[in-house]
Amino acid sequence: MEWPEVFRKIKEKQDFSTLEEVLNDKYKNGSVFPPREEIYTAFELTSFENVRVVILGQDPYHGEGQSHGLAFSVNEGIKIPPSLRNMYKELEDDLNIVRTGGSLKDWAGQGVLLLNTVLTVDAHDANSHRGLGWEQFTDSVIETVSEELDNVVFILWGKPAQKKEVLIDSSKHLVIKSVHPSPLSAYRGFFGSKPFSRTNEYLKENGRAMVDWSEQK
Repeated sequence: MEWPEVFRKIKEKQDFSTLEEVLNDKYKNGSVFPPREEIYTAFELTSFENVRVVILGQDPYHGEGQSHGLAFSVNEGIKIPPSLRNMYKELEDDLNIVRTGGSLKDWAGQGVLLLNTVLTVDAHDANSHRGLGWEQFTDSVIETVSEELDNVVFILWGKPAQKKEVLIDSSKHLVIKSVHPSPLSAYRGFFGSKPFSRTNEYLKENGRAMVDWSEQK
């Protein structure tokens, strides 16, 4: 199975016409991130059969030039946002790995699906596309990954992501959850949670290739 088939099955069960209409209007008359052609970057860079890890966030960055369709990642040359900086801090503490660039495309290429619960946002207005219909779409994506694949690590950061836990079969997958890595919450349980080493330990135990979290030049 590949993503086009997954999407086709999702659209057979649910009607996303209202979401499409709203997005058409917003992209035509406003400023929306990521660019429309980059909404599905996560699925383009990580094939369905290759998914080993799902990192789930909330919604895209809403600053100019930041979002490019990968959760937590920013385009090359863009200043690293605070949430990603905290992820890197935890990565260094966890595995002594230092990253300096903001793009996480190298993770995506290794089977890390960098997904948000909502895939678009109005400029400078966090969580502004909540409730438009994206949640139903990403629910279905997570459910399909859980049903069709084995031994995937789901990393759920923040309350919107943690609500998806009910969609995941924990008897054949690992769920890692904590508060969001944003500066508002990172000190309440994100730091010290060791998600990167725990992910690799689980993958190794289950005969799957581990993720190389270090920067790939």
